[in-house]
Amino acid sequence: MSAPQADHAPHDDIPRWMVLLLAAACGIIVANLYYAQPLIGPISRATGISPGAAGLIVTLTQVGYGLGLLFIVPMGDLFENRRLVLSGLVVTCIALVGAALAQSAAQLLVSVLLIGLSSVGAQVLVPYAAHFSPLHSRGRAVGNVMSGLLLGILLARPLASMVADLFGWHAIFGLSAVLVAALIVVLARYLPRRQPPAGLHYGALLASMWTLVKTTPVLRRRAFYHAMLFASFSLFWTASPLWLASPRFGISQQGIAIFAFAGVIGVVAAPLAGRVADRGWSRPATGAALLCGALSFLLPHLFDGGRTFSLAMLLLAAILLDFAVSANLVLSQRAIYALGGEIRSRLNGLFMATFFAGGAAGSGLGGWIYAQAGWSGVTWLGFAFPMAALLYYLGELRARR
Repeated sequence: MSAPQADHAPHDDIPRWMVLLLAAACGIIVANLYYAQPLIGPISRATGISPGAAGLIVTLTQVGYGLGLLFIVPMGDLFENRRLVLSGLVVTCIALVGAALAQSAAQLLVSVLLIGLSSVGAQVLVPYAAHFSPLHSRGRAVGNVMSGLLLGILLARPLASMVADLFGWHAIFGLSAVLVAALIVVLARYLPRRQPPAGLHYGALLASMWTLVKTTPVLRRRAFYHAMLFASFSLFWTASPLWLASPRFGISQQGIAIFAFAGVIGVVAAPLAGRVADRGWSRPATGAALLCGALSFLLPHLFDGGRTFSLAMLLLAAILLDFAVSANLVLSQRAIYALGGEIRSRLNGLFMATFFAGGAAGSGLGGWIYAQAGWSGVTWLGFAFPMAALLYYLGELRARR
């Protein structure tokens, strides 16, 4: 199967089985970025990493992913996409085996760096849904694929906690290596080739990315919106386990994992947002998503009660926040993918790198703000992030009027 040219949109919808394959692949790949987060304690003790340096386990994964977004994902505008994805997955599989067998700090840290770097194959796969979809259904296709990616993000942490409780922390990396190896076989058989149009050399391709940032206001706006929302999302999911385990609730690690599973309900927003975008309602839907993100942090202040009621409000806040993040991500990607197939991978890399930086900032601030100001400080900081995006959004609306 050959890809349509960037300036010739396909006439037929992408097959449902292909959407499901892309969604599953994205979820399996991106989950690798989050398995280590709830396991920092046992991993650092087993590999001899000091408590002060234990954060490197997560940080190096994020650094690798950020580098991949900036230097590998743009290659999707230059090299044949199927080969690019499969090559990255081979590296991911090897790195996962390295992490599963790691007994030393050096082996573990090199492995997680490579896991992050090579897992950007998911961001080469997401634009497939846009490349092979007609304009009238592109949002729906992207939304369905993003549902798989978001499920991977949200399920990774509780799944890692449960597997580690049963079999030890090495097991989750071994299990993922098996899944990625199976994914390589399936994608090699069914993923269509996509050769981008001949264009720039790699050096010129990278240099053009700064030009895209300067000349593409939609990219800047959408990247800022989602960086703020993802910062609040990462802040919430970093600090909420600490709050749940505190004397206020006294919930066990397994209970925290179940709480995280419940938050997955918010992923249903992704396909809904895609359909809304296809109807031309992206602008009001974006405002609604940003508003929901801000309101999710106000719920604990607006409705306070006993332990059970407070826990219910916290769960509702998690669902509402996940709903907002899922919806805005699809709305944003639908908007930037409409800017041109020949620059789609570079736009996606820039967009993802920007909002991933916001997520890293939220994660970094989560533990610190909880230690300094408790859960109340977390909620007000979490509220500030989407409010900043909402104020920018309202300024854009006024300027348009």
